[in-house]
Amino acid sequence: MKKTLVGTVLAGVILRLAVLAGAGDAMAAWVQELGVDERFVAAALKTELGTVPTELSDDETAIAAETEAPQDAAEFRLVPVTPQPSTEPVTAEEAEVETVSVTFDTSVQLNNRTSYTVDLEALADEGLSLRLEEGQPQILIIHTHSSEAYAQDSYAPYEESDPYRTEDRTYSVIRVGDVLAEELEACGLTVLHDREIYDYPSYTGSYTRSGAAVENYLAEYPSLQIVIDLHRDAIGSGDVVYKTQATLDGKSSAQVMLLVGTGENGLSHPDWRENLKLALYLQSAAERAYPTLVRPIELVSERYNQHLSHGSLIMEVGSTGNTLQEALLAAELFGRTVGPELAALIE
Repeated sequence: MKKTLVGTVLAGVILRLAVLAGAGDAMAAWVQELGVDERFVAAALKTELGTVPTELSDDETAIAAETEAPQDAAEFRLVPVTPQPSTEPVTAEEAEVETVSVTFDTSVQLNNRTSYTVDLEALADEGLSLRLEEGQPQILIIHTHSSEAYAQDSYAPYEESDPYRTEDRTYSVIRVGDVLAEELEACGLTVLHDREIYDYPSYTGSYTRSGAAVENYLAEYPSLQIVIDLHRDAIGSGDVVYKTQATLDGKSSAQVMLLVGTGENGLSHPDWRENLKLALYLQSAAERAYPTLVRPIELVSERYNQHLSHGSLIMEVGSTGNTLQEALLAAELFGRTVGPELAALIE
């Protein structure tokens, strides 16, 4: 057992170096000689090269069962290592908010999982056209997979409805949405938070149900410009469960990932670049204040109801390996950081 564990850890260290150096086929023979489980290698590669969320929407006519680790997974977790910034990150209070530009940095990290070519310079030249109406509802937070929950711990034990899922809103992503809404409202924004559950009693049809709810909100409140579908990511392989991690203000935090759909899989979504510009705008702000808080933006072929507005995003806060407290801290810091940037869009 010790030999296997040592080999696994050693493989992880060398694998990271090999990936960074561009190693290729020679790695396979070395892994076999070392005797490391190939499933571990696959999981580690996923961590190095980026993980594509496995939860596909039935709205896209392709439903896939999400892959999550069993509750009796190994006690140790492999934590993706985030490169540390070359300078000390400033706090949200110190971040520049008085001279906010409605454009964004073109150096932000973007994982393009589509065949589309994305010209960040051109998008930056266009700038962000989205504006918010003062005194009216501006932002909707909703949860298509409302029962998603985090790793069990003594501070936030919950009754599971399925592994890593609960209908108790106190311990699910709905609670994380509460914190995000509070932070945005503290910056002068008007937020509607939908706390309904859309993935029970049936997981199938979640996006159809949440999409109908979004359409109703947009019809009732025409001033809504931004729709955030807040999720918890699921990163794992076999017995290994991953958590995203950043140390911010001396505390352990989960990381945040923004996901933008394009409809490349055949569904109509001609204005997806508008959603991408919003993601880039928010990502720029978060990276300036807390460089390790955000994972690269994911640009994917699915649509995920994002055709319903020009300000629609999926926001993944943490993963199955994170605790609720880590996820709450991530939502707090993200909301506190991007809130002033969004408030700058109010006219």
